Amino acid sequence: MNFWSNHEQGFARVAACTGHTAIADPHANAEAVLRQGRRCAEEGVAVAVFPELGLTGYSIEDLLLQDVVLDQVEEALGTVVAGSAELLPVLVVGAPLRHRHRIYNCAVIVHRGRILGVAPKSYVPNYRELYERRQIASGEDERGGTGAEAGTIRLGGVSVPFGVDLLFEAEDVPGLVLHAEICEDMWVPVPPSAEAALAGATVLVNLSGSPITVGRAEDRRLLCRSASARCLAAYVNAAAGPGESTTDLAWDGQTMIYENGVLLAETERFPQGDQCAIADVDLDLLRQERQRMGTFDDNRRAHAARTGGFRQVPFRLDPPKADLGLRRPVERFPFVPADPDRLAQDCYEAYSIQVAGLQQRLTAIGGPKVVIGVSGGLDSTHALIVAARAMDRAGRPRSDILAFTLPGFATSDHTKGNAHRLMAALGVTAAELDITPTARLMLREMGHPFASGEPVYDITFENVQAGLRTDYLFRLANQRGGIVLGTGDLSELALGWCTYGVGDQMSHYNVNSGVPKTLIQHLIRWVIGSGQFDEETGTTLAAILDTEISPELVPGEEPQSTESTIGPYALHDFTLHHVLRYGFRPSKIAFLAWHAWHDPEAGRWPSNFPEAKRPAYDLPEIRHWLEVFCRRFFAFAQFKRSAMPNGPKVSAGGSLSPRGDWRAPSDGTAQAWLRDLDRWDLDGGSDRDGWDRDGSDRDGSDRDRSEG
Repeated sequence: MNFWSNHEQGFARVAACTGHTAIADPHANAEAVLRQGRRCAEEGVAVAVFPELGLTGYSIEDLLLQDVVLDQVEEALGTVVAGSAELLPVLVVGAPLRHRHRIYNCAVIVHRGRILGVAPKSYVPNYRELYERRQIASGEDERGGTGAEAGTIRLGGVSVPFGVDLLFEAEDVPGLVLHAEICEDMWVPVPPSAEAALAGATVLVNLSGSPITVGRAEDRRLLCRSASARCLAAYVNAAAGPGESTTDLAWDGQTMIYENGVLLAETERFPQGDQCAIADVDLDLLRQERQRMGTFDDNRRAHAARTGGFRQVPFRLDPPKADLGLRRPVERFPFVPADPDRLAQDCYEAYSIQVAGLQQRLTAIGGPKVVIGVSGGLDSTHALIVAARAMDRAGRPRSDILAFTLPGFATSDHTKGNAHRLMAALGVTAAELDITPTARLMLREMGHPFASGEPVYDITFENVQAGLRTDYLFRLANQRGGIVLGTGDLSELALGWCTYGVGDQMSHYNVNSGVPKTLIQHLIRWVIGSGQFDEETGTTLAAILDTEISPELVPGEEPQSTESTIGPYALHDFTLHHVLRYGFRPSKIAFLAWHAWHDPEAGRWPSNFPEAKRPAYDLPEIRHWLEVFCRRFFAFAQFKRSAMPNGPKVSAGGSLSPRGDWRAPSDGTAQAWLRDLDRWDLDGGSDRDGWDRDGSDRDGSDRDRSEG
């Protein structure tokens, strides 16, 4: 198996093609289809979709009834079939075909020298500018049935499957199941593709004529996006373009590929010549989404009378196993979209979810004060500004927030100073409580070597400090009529990077438990940029953003670096999203991570992300930190998540609450995931970097650590 093959990694490359149409010239149009088909073959495309009635042009009106045109359509179709013999892609071509006593507007599915089947258009429009029923019959009732000729059509002297109930399944590409519908079929309340998806189709294609008017392109996008999201499928749309008659209408050649509500590719509208939108559809993602969403299959059961009768047409794609690259956007930060408008919207919603969650909890339990430890780090900073806004919304004074900075043996003046400045700027009730005398006493009574002057900074030394901080906060809450507000984030919970029990794993309510580390910094940037607080607060928040993430538990000349110990949160959050939302194999996550992270100049970064902090990761690094993640997430940290406090789910990527998205045994093992990492042999057949075979565990996966 080739690690670098997109087909081995569960992808199928699809294309939506448009180009110049020669009105009523089927032979010229057949050559155009083959020209683009050959180009798609060179690109490794598995399925190439062409516009509606592409062999004649959509806008030929009553010329569709001319025998000479229809005769040459069948001849041209023979040319396409013969020309496809050595081509990789399944070609989905639009053609008018005679059947019984009518003409049908058809999608002809062609592959490697044969016609796999023909799907007629179900819903034929006859309103406004569209008068298609004048020439075309509805194929809605064309399905398989009894009798020798039922559900078939004769083409080139051969009977082939005919009907709207056809699914074309690639036997050698798991999950690639194709269904074709045509233009108007997409615009009705219950489109054929919806039934096909319930029956098993994963790639829904639409051959479109669809003349352009102002606003219609956006309507098409809405329908394609909606269809892909509702059907948990890919939706491939190819519309007619140049060459169509402009007697009364115009054509824009819009092509687009959506997957589960996400736009993967589109081409420029109003092209001068051939254009193809090409993207790799993630069949694993679609399968996983359908497995997780049980109501999808429940819906199939409700419509079993229609969906149970679909016919399977098998074929072999024989896809290339070579490295074709990856033709789809891969977000470096799955929790942080690179699109600036979407990022701003996500930040607004995430912050509002946290604020509303805390406000409701405080209201429900009688309006206690909020007790919070403020370290000057990202997490406690964000929790504090969430609490401040919750008080504002509730009409309560910010002085009802009792904020404590609790310096320990390694607390720096920089972070402590930022904590004090932030508390002062927000107008909360601020105090400092030095934990070092109590920590020394505890270490001495425990007989720890540090109490005798030895520089022993082990896990006990660290967690004495982490535990004391939380212990003080809980007792302060008892004393002053408050609840302890947690600050630990989703990423720390995933890795178990928190001190269990009387430590930063525990609180009365945790507003950050659904927010990954990579999103928190952008939330703070959004808070600054959107003017949620005054200028002084914004300046302090900016200074905190520039501080390296550190637990500040071990003294030394250089401050502790969390990421140098446990790994980059950028990679861990990348892995977390794909594990939590999609259940992907580690090897596939590595494949995606390499494409997302190996070149800092490729792809988009979230807005305002500092250029000086844009790293790159090679495959050995990705592989190493993936192993660290798997060991910690699957084999170590679950017992901490099983006892985590309440807090709102924030991201569609998921949460780790045992009452919500993630339920797992606390005594699990990571062996299945580690075996998957080890099963790929990259030493031969590829000039890419191989896996790092160093089995060392640099992070100390069994450690119980805390961020101070």
